[in-house]
Amino acid sequence: MSSSSNSANSNGRRTSLFLNPVDGLLLLVAVIWGGSYSAAKLATDQMPVLQFLVMRFGLTFVLLLPALRGLAVPSWPVALAGASILGVNLLAIFVCETFGVSLTTASNAALLVSLCVAFTPVCEWWLLKERPGAKVMVAAGLSLMGAGLLAFQHGESAGLKWGDGLIVLAAFLRGVMVCLTRRASQRHGLTALTMTAVQMGVMTLGSALLMFAVHGTTWPRLPRTASFWSAMAFLVLLCTLFAFFVQNHAAARTSPTQVALLMGSEPVWGALIAVFWLGERMTSLGWAGGLLIIASAWWVTRQERSENSPYAKNNT
Repeated sequence: MSSSSNSANSNGRRTSLFLNPVDGLLLLVAVIWGGSYSAAKLATDQMPVLQFLVMRFGLTFVLLLPALRGLAVPSWPVALAGASILGVNLLAIFVCETFGVSLTTASNAALLVSLCVAFTPVCEWWLLKERPGAKVMVAAGLSLMGAGLLAFQHGESAGLKWGDGLIVLAAFLRGVMVCLTRRASQRHGLTALTMTAVQMGVMTLGSALLMFAVHGTTWPRLPRTASFWSAMAFLVLLCTLFAFFVQNHAAARTSPTQVALLMGSEPVWGALIAVFWLGERMTSLGWAGGLLIIASAWWVTRQERSENSPYAKNNT
């Protein structure tokens, strides 16, 4: 076999110990989002949830206004409608997550949201009619086991609290979101930045309507603490602006389940941040659960990507 054939085979079927650039960005987002629960908990302790969401997404939308020029395409009405649907789904996720984290602990929220890893293969099968392979399903199961070990270390009594239940619902909606984002990016051709801008606009409008419905026109006095504004800057610039751009960019270039598995390492990073920054303690069960989640995500990223794979076609 010639050297050129070997090269082609290497490009067509490659197994590497290292993450590709898209997977590396997703992993970075998982680290950033791992710290988002503590930041959101800090901010919502100083401002009501719905007003906090209006500020968070409103500031992000203002920063992204120039990206709306990307809607200047012939199919803009259809593209706008598709991105708006994603924005509504994202709003539902963040309402559940933010109310959830305000009603439970930041560590519980970070751990329970990892159930997205187990929900996403089902959503992928349901929405995209693509049955994940056995390897992916096993990895999702391992991630679910890891999340269970992480949760069990706290010795919580049986039964979910309201906050915990909202986080579980948000985890399911995350699985739906990954699949819908991939389908929308393939059909409508908007850039990742433009899609993110539209989503932020829809989320700002939606959270404002919810705020007026619940609280009327009353607006609370803005906190003047450095902790609040530092948390808001972190959430707007990194957790929202950067993270959703990366997720939208990656969704059309890798499988929904692989996106979810990489993002599934988020609770581990959240736990590490809590241990080294907030001084929380984890048991050996917790560390074992975290290692399971990381190992399953790493395992899936090493799977061979042949040219005949439907996932490989979207990874160019």
